Amino acid sequence: MVDEGARVLLDRLVTGREEFVAQWTGRVGEELRGRLSTVELSRELGELYEAVVAGLSAGGLDGRGESFGEARSLLIELSRTRARQGFTPTETARSVFALKEVLEPALAADAEGARVYLQFARLLDDLGLLTTEAYVRTREEIISSQAEQLLELSTPVVKLWDGVVGVPLVGTLDSARTQVVMEKLLQTLVDSDSTHAIIDITGVATVDTQVAQHLLKTVVAARMMGAQCIISGIRPQIAQTIVALGIEFGDIPTNASLSDALRQALKEIAANAEDDVRGLL
Repeated sequence: MVDEGARVLLDRLVTGREEFVAQWTGRVGEELRGRLSTVELSRELGELYEAVVAGLSAGGLDGRGESFGEARSLLIELSRTRARQGFTPTETARSVFALKEVLEPALAADAEGARVYLQFARLLDDLGLLTTEAYVRTREEIISSQAEQLLELSTPVVKLWDGVVGVPLVGTLDSARTQVVMEKLLQTLVDSDSTHAIIDITGVATVDTQVAQHLLKTVVAARMMGAQCIISGIRPQIAQTIVALGIEFGDIPTNASLSDALRQALKEIAANAEDDVRGLL
């Protein structure tokens, strides 16, 4: 059931549809400085205009009601698109609020129109807030995805020699990154059929108890796959810190440099190969 205020508003919106959409498109286009084509804007805003009119026809002025479900869906999609295109949340919300500026001169010309306009303005405010919420959620998703991609890129696992892979770590080693390191290391061990892994911490600024625990987790995971792990990049300052903190690496081999670690790994591979040959004789 449409109340009287919504009926008056509906009549005026239907009558002035072409003019209102054209003015709305023009205002939003100015705000976006031509970064979207007029044709695309006209299509988007025209669909939204029709959805708002349909909502008014079905359920009055409650923007949270079921009758405005299509309008809300269109706004969420518009907000997600704007977020991916790099527009600001203000520019996105202005796509809705600009309609108020277009309608005010036409609707608020008399007392009845002014009353109806104020009701409709509150509806548009609610819809504008919805665009901001959808925009923020989308940007959070984009940022999270980019962070995961950067984490992948910042944790390479490279083949150093036949049977030897290396994990050069740079920066901070936390729980999330440790998980990525372990997953990539284990997968690379399987794919390359390697028996040795060198974890190089030359680029890790500091090694504390937490970092040591993360390194041990990675070593244990690799050992469960049958690979021998060597930790390289133990600088004098790092060695002093490890001793001062009482951190124990147990039987995990450590080296000052990556080259020393690679040399040790190759010696072990050669020794293992000799043992295998003796076993066959």
